[in-house]
Amino acid sequence: MGLFKSKDERRVEREMKIRQGVRAIEKSIRQQEKFSEDFIKNAQHARKIGDEQQYQFIRGALKKTAGVKKMLERQLLAIKNAMLIQQQAMASQQFAESMSLMATEIGRVFGELDLTKSQAQWERAVAQAGSIEERMEIFLDSMEQSAMSGANVTSSKQELVTDDEIDRMIQADVLAQEKTELGKLDELESEIAKELGATKQKD
Repeated sequence: MGLFKSKDERRVEREMKIRQGVRAIEKSIRQQEKFSEDFIKNAQHARKIGDEQQYQFIRGALKKTAGVKKMLERQLLAIKNAMLIQQQAMASQQFAESMSLMATEIGRVFGELDLTKSQAQWERAVAQAGSIEERMEIFLDSMEQSAMSGANVTSSKQELVTDDEIDRMIQADVLAQEKTELGKLDELESEIAKELGATKQKD
């Protein structure tokens, strides 16, 4: 049945697959964020009970998770850029098709002389469309090479996420929790003060 699909149907299928890929990467990014939150809580618990070995292990896992998240974000950005270039190419294709129709009509009305002029315009339009397609191919090749080189990065190369960044992630979460607890204490003190004030008024 796939052989009998129209050009528009095949285009729609390709666009659906691209969108599915984008949604899959976005889902993976959200999963890495959830993993990071869990690792941070576990690291804080390990530090609280004084288990330095577990703390260092969790810290390494958190660092790896943060690196995976950053790589996924780069991949998502690359796909979105490729989609924009594809839209540009499609716009150029539509322009070329319109020029073809116009050239035919001009040739029919004005004769061979004007048809020659329209043919030159058509050839320029085709050249412009081909130039955009070449730029798109170069971009996609570069993107694939970047992805391949990124997958082969060893620990000796520059790290995506530094140890300092991981420490700040853990410390930031601790400070947020402390701020929440202080807020609860302030609310409790306010309620106690209100109760004491009401008691004095009764006396």
